[in-house]
Amino acid sequence: METKITFTILFWLNITKSKNGAAPIYVRVTVNGRRAEISLKRSCPVNSWDNDSHRIRGRKAEKSSINAYLDRTYSRLLDCQEALQRENKLVTAKAIKARFLGLDDKSKTLLDILDYHNEHMKDVLKPGTLKNYTTTERYLKDYLKKEVKTSNTYLKDLSYGFVINFENFLRRKKDKNGKSQLTNNGIMKHMERFKKLLNLAIKLEWMPNNPFREYKMKFKKFDRAFLSRLELQKLEETIFTSTTLEKTKDIFLFACYTGLSYVDVKKLSKNHLVKGIDGRDWIHCIREKSQTPMKIPLLEKAKTILNKYSTYNNLGFLLPIFSNQKTNKYLKDIASQCGIHKKLSFHVARHTFATTVTLSNGVPIETVSKLLGHTKFSTTQIYARVVEQKIGEDMDKLQLKLGG
Repeated sequence: METKITFTILFWLNITKSKNGAAPIYVRVTVNGRRAEISLKRSCPVNSWDNDSHRIRGRKAEKSSINAYLDRTYSRLLDCQEALQRENKLVTAKAIKARFLGLDDKSKTLLDILDYHNEHMKDVLKPGTLKNYTTTERYLKDYLKKEVKTSNTYLKDLSYGFVINFENFLRRKKDKNGKSQLTNNGIMKHMERFKKLLNLAIKLEWMPNNPFREYKMKFKKFDRAFLSRLELQKLEETIFTSTTLEKTKDIFLFACYTGLSYVDVKKLSKNHLVKGIDGRDWIHCIREKSQTPMKIPLLEKAKTILNKYSTYNNLGFLLPIFSNQKTNKYLKDIASQCGIHKKLSFHVARHTFATTVTLSNGVPIETVSKLLGHTKFSTTQIYARVVEQKIGEDMDKLQLKLGG
């Protein structure tokens, strides 16, 4: 048997809160005898309120304006009740009030999804990734304030226009010298994180549409820096009088011959050194970035560096590595003294391992992918640039075959 639902809307004057002859106007929503009251942030002289019509008496402009506002409020509350019914939601006085005030799941805001992400992803994402999301969040709030002229916005109101305008806002940002503050790919990374935030909101059913549906990421492809054979040899043969630079050079070379990232080299301990099935020394570790297992046979040059620091013992770690900031500074000095006109970093070392040490020496790209701990083969293909020397060698082999 279907139960009949009773639903009423009543405007009333809260006399208990009257001040200087005026009292605030409230609206009471009642569903099946249960009430929810909402302050409308409007007031009315007590002697001007009509208890029969539940409106203000008189025809003055101010009174007419408030009465028109009450009529609009009445219509909005009806819309809230009808929307809940269409969505097969439980229609209660509290649910209608929440929908009216924008406090239910259908009226979540951009700041709501930012807060949700910060709270639920802090134990999932790496600190560096969380830091990047914090920067994207700062830009979004700056965009809301300067371009949209608001401090927040409903997720349901976000559109394709909002997305492309945010991108344009990032492109217009300038540094102190008037130059673009962000590169194209830097902007795309912020757009990528923004897209992931909204995808999370869609999964949570906080927004009906995807503003990124027609949006295309525009990453620019560029060659990743790596050391050539001659540059790698020059670096190996240079002996620095500075102990700090000599240590940094050794750690960098270790990364060149293992493909390990900065954080993975820093965390390397004796527990990660094992004997492989071939009887050789291997590194078995979990890649910090993707939590992917990596199994890397130790090349002799990498073993030599480990032996050089065999007496080093700091909480069980194998190598004396400095902070990332200091390491990058020291690498800059190393490049300058070696006459290498490239900005050295651990990314360069990883690219050198992928290109100069392995691929250009005939190691199959599938093997290189495993050594680098990539979860997707397409990621390894970014590194798969064959240096000119290897191309020349391959063509020489072809020429011999053709000549024969």
